[in-house]
Amino acid sequence: MIPFLDLHKINSRFKTEFKSSFNFFLDSGYYILGSNVAAFEDEFANYCGTKYCIGVGNGLDALRLILEGYKILGKLKENDEVLVASNTYIATIIAIKQANLIPVLVEAEAKTFNFKIENLKEKITSKTKAIMPVHLYGQLSTMGEINTIARENNLLVIEDAAQAHGAKNNDKKLAGNLGDAAGFSFYPTKNLGCLGDGGAVTTNNEALATVIKKLRNYGQSSKYVNEYIGLNSRLDEIQAAFLRVKLPFLDEENQRRREIATQYLAEINNKKIILPAYNGSKNHVFHQFVIQVSDREKFIKYISKNGIGTLIHYPIPPHKQKALLEYSNLTFPVTEKIHSQVVSIPMSPILTSKDVEKVISVLNSF
Repeated sequence: MIPFLDLHKINSRFKTEFKSSFNFFLDSGYYILGSNVAAFEDEFANYCGTKYCIGVGNGLDALRLILEGYKILGKLKENDEVLVASNTYIATIIAIKQANLIPVLVEAEAKTFNFKIENLKEKITSKTKAIMPVHLYGQLSTMGEINTIARENNLLVIEDAAQAHGAKNNDKKLAGNLGDAAGFSFYPTKNLGCLGDGGAVTTNNEALATVIKKLRNYGQSSKYVNEYIGLNSRLDEIQAAFLRVKLPFLDEENQRRREIATQYLAEINNKKIILPAYNGSKNHVFHQFVIQVSDREKFIKYISKNGIGTLIHYPIPPHKQKALLEYSNLTFPVTEKIHSQVVSIPMSPILTSKDVEKVISVLNSF
């Protein structure tokens, strides 16, 4: 059996280093916002090429804190509109709503699963104040075009980079440094995943970084002095220590993911399967390898019977979720088709050549 994702095997490679990091953490006696968080923030900012990184509790909070920070700075106000992909994971939209802003859903582009630029332009109104591109499944959105549109309309650009750690554009800038600010998740399944919850904000804006550092810790400007109504959303010290162990291997592991994806794309040859778009560059880190199959239920049963694990990212589009009933009257044909057909097949840096060959063989025989 080739599982969809073997987190134990992924993390067991770092077992010795994790134990050493944990012992250092335990002996330090400093368990909240200590030296590991500070060091990881410096290291991840340096990796992304940004001036600032602020470790927070999770990816959802990272996006929400950016929006709350911009409200404090006067760049946003309640009920402003934020343009967001209609086929994203619901957390992106929840962050906007929790900040008392209005998510405006934009239809997807079928090949890349990201914004369709023509649809994005059509959604801009006088109430639009920000664009939140989602680098879904690890592939960068068309950030050059998005930033041009943003400049022309005086809009903020906030990346949802939760699935795109290390993705690089043609200018050799990385996800997290392609807009005004970015939110990352370090959920265990991510390309850079910790062993629990974790997240971060990256930005080059000093004022925003300063505000978010306060907001993540109850809004405190100093001990027991609260400047804002903040959250309790701090990157855990032990998770920061684990992330520091894994960060130096991220580029190598992303490259392995691209190699596997390239082999999948070259050797999966089945008219019943639609393969994802990929131009061969480093703009994709293949957090997931997502195919589309019209008879998804039959396909999943077949490859499961043949020892291949799968997962669906995501079975229900946001506008069809009970939590977002106000969008239920909207129609997004491309998004709805995507959500009815997508299937994620095994993709991780620990897959062996034999594993990859078996996946390809089973898919070709479907």
